[in-house]
Amino acid sequence: MIIRDRQHLIVDADDTLWENNIYFERAFEQFCDFLAHSSMSPPEVRAVLDEIEIVNNKVHGYGTANFARNLTECYHKLVERDVDEQDLVMIMSFTEQILHHPIELIPGVEETLEYLSLRHDLTLFTKGNPEEQKLKLDRSGLAIYFGHTAIVKEKDAASYSALVQERRLDPERAWMIGNSPKSDINPALEAGLNAVFVPHEHTWRLEHEEVRDCGGRLLRLERFAELKNHF
Repeated sequence: MIIRDRQHLIVDADDTLWENNIYFERAFEQFCDFLAHSSMSPPEVRAVLDEIEIVNNKVHGYGTANFARNLTECYHKLVERDVDEQDLVMIMSFTEQILHHPIELIPGVEETLEYLSLRHDLTLFTKGNPEEQKLKLDRSGLAIYFGHTAIVKEKDAASYSALVQERRLDPERAWMIGNSPKSDINPALEAGLNAVFVPHEHTWRLEHEEVRDCGGRLLRLERFAELKNHF
């Protein structure tokens, strides 16, 4: 599939343009080591954290501060010793590292965005804490390639439909590009857009879903740089 006409490309941020979830995974590994549960394995601890995140994300949204809240709740639920203030300080230190790591662009991203921005209209569409996401975009140096940026609490079919109306997009000429079946691909297809699925091996487990191919409106690629071959 080669698209020669001008399109509107809507691009995800975390784990599509830059590494993100690997830093949360490292914090979780540190948390498990610190928790040192006598009988629960890390996957079992993770299952408890998943349950907490599923509930809390609906209320508090996403981002590092909310992850810290979830880890703290998980700690209180599973810890086998008395909790003191230093324990909570230690947990916060695991998550604070996420905020300070250098932005690590995924290979091929910047040159691909430069290429696409000369041929199509680009929108960055991401979810999470607005200030945190804006800071990551600023630090990435990629903002110059996007004509519009939208940060929402949740990326579902309703948020995609709202973006289409706000930007007056033609859904048939709009493509959502991302790594998450749950937030990038399936809801965009449900809203009537096209989608480009670029998987990432470290996509957050709560973003996993079976990708639904809706009538030929889905393009699957192995790498972000392959977009140049299609757009």
